[in-house]
Amino acid sequence: MNDTIFTSLHQQATPLLLCNVWDVASAKTAGKLGFSAIGTSSAAIASMLGYADGQHMAFEELLFIVKRIVACSELPLSVDIEAGFSDNPQITAGYIKALAEVGVVGINIEDSKVSKTNEERTLINENNFATYLAAITSQLLKDNIAIFINVRTDTFLLGVANPVEATQKRAKLYQAAGADGLFVPCIVQTEAIKAVVNSTTLPVNVMCMPDLADFATLQSLGVKRISMGNFIFDALQDDLTTRLSNIVQANSFEPVFKAIA
Repeated sequence: MNDTIFTSLHQQATPLLLCNVWDVASAKTAGKLGFSAIGTSSAAIASMLGYADGQHMAFEELLFIVKRIVACSELPLSVDIEAGFSDNPQITAGYIKALAEVGVVGINIEDSKVSKTNEERTLINENNFATYLAAITSQLLKDNIAIFINVRTDTFLLGVANPVEATQKRAKLYQAAGADGLFVPCIVQTEAIKAVVNSTTLPVNVMCMPDLADFATLQSLGVKRISMGNFIFDALQDDLTTRLSNIVQANSFEPVFKAIA
């Protein structure tokens, strides 16, 4: 599936429900259940490989997993590249080109970084990030690489002051820099979602959160993409913990063949 079709999935009346995956098995399950598209969860992949979230793995490790997913799934795939794996936009553009060349149709890139020393996540200055993004999209255009660029802004995730206004400002800058979509994780209040959606022509992406409205409400607010983040992966790890604990407590494998209570 090409990027044009993937882009069209963000223009439907019904929001695109993106299934976040971390390996071939999860991608195949998404295909069996009829999802229209899949996207990698960087946090889930990092956890699977024993890394903390926040761009600690090498891009080559991510690329290997992506290649396997593409080889085993026919669904359009968007890949989370965190903060771009480099401060150099030309290097980041090269990474995106490598993803496009193996069949990836979209990427997520975020405007915050995690410190390698204290694991603290901080927002990048919006003008600096917009300049970085513009250099990436310009290089991709020169290289004739067409790919859906979903820009994640962490204004709500990091609890900045006046997050709606901060998000609206960043949305305008990022759209001018070549963004195709706006991802706002941790936004849950309906009035805030409505305000962000109504302030931009970019399709807005929200993420699974405990207090997030149901899909019908999100559709009524104008949301165009709903993703799952790492929450499905985390829930499965909890299920694994419960099942293994049940095996130990039962002193048998009987719990393997029973539904988790």
